[in-house]
Amino acid sequence: MSETLSLVADIGGTNTRVALARGDAVDRGSIRRFANADHPGFGPVLTAFLAGAGSPEIDGVCVAVAGPVDNGMARLTNLDWCIDRAVIGGATGAARIAVLNDLQAQGHALGRIAPDSLRALIAPETEARRDGPQLVIGIGTGFNAAAVHQGPGGRIVTASECGHASLPVRSEADLRLMRAVETAHGFAGVEDVLSGRGLERLYAWRAGEAGRPDRPGASAIMAAIAAGEDPVAVETGRSFIRLLGTVAGDLALTHLPFGGIHLIGGVARAFTDHFDRFGFAAAFRDKGRFSGFMRDFAVSIIEDDYAALEGCARYLGDAAR
Repeated sequence: MSETLSLVADIGGTNTRVALARGDAVDRGSIRRFANADHPGFGPVLTAFLAGAGSPEIDGVCVAVAGPVDNGMARLTNLDWCIDRAVIGGATGAARIAVLNDLQAQGHALGRIAPDSLRALIAPETEARRDGPQLVIGIGTGFNAAAVHQGPGGRIVTASECGHASLPVRSEADLRLMRAVETAHGFAGVEDVLSGRGLERLYAWRAGEAGRPDRPGASAIMAAIAAGEDPVAVETGRSFIRLLGTVAGDLALTHLPFGGIHLIGGVARAFTDHFDRFGFAAAFRDKGRFSGFMRDFAVSIIEDDYAALEGCARYLGDAAR
């Protein structure tokens, strides 16, 4: 493969990461992070990055976007930016342009993540199938998942917007939570609880149930969960992990990822030390007569903040073959 110079970007709800890729490998030294709030759109971010990189000639661009993608156009779910090929082409002059959902990019990165950036959360009772389907679940500013399939024609990573599926309800407390959450948008979705802002909503509900008015931010909540001295924070963490286990288990039954399940995102990583503490495995496997079946799925957490960039580079490389 010729060493073409490409640009890859990962646009989240809060930050955008941009880098150069040589061939299908990301130049990690070129990675720059931009705060989305400081820019009116993605075009100015690209212009600033390329100016800082010495205005190189770009052959291809692959962008991962935290939102649904339709025919090369995307509108971010949690940010008023519209991303399309015209904007990207105008800013870069690239001939080849691809726009992916961010979880699709994470799926294309699987197999390129360093072993020390993968932390096991649940070990399966049977060996993971190397050629089996895999599942990537992202918990950060939002929530989403993508299934990864390896076939004769190459890798296929399916897009979804499962973060906007219904929040599961299995108890009276879950019903009260759903009623509290749905007042914001008229519907209680998974992302409304299992995300950074969702964590804040979950704490607010728990605090309200305890007759307390405090409404801290997500970072303060995580610090309180780690300290273990605030019962509302502890119960918030326990509820978050239980609901995450339930939703991840539902997704596992939907996609049968015998090749492994991989959690990514800032909120997922923030909870790394609390999955065992709050019973993630038990919640994940709590599927009645299918509880034993759930023991065949491995779950790990990806601790590489730039995996989506690697997935974008791989996608461009595969497309060029």
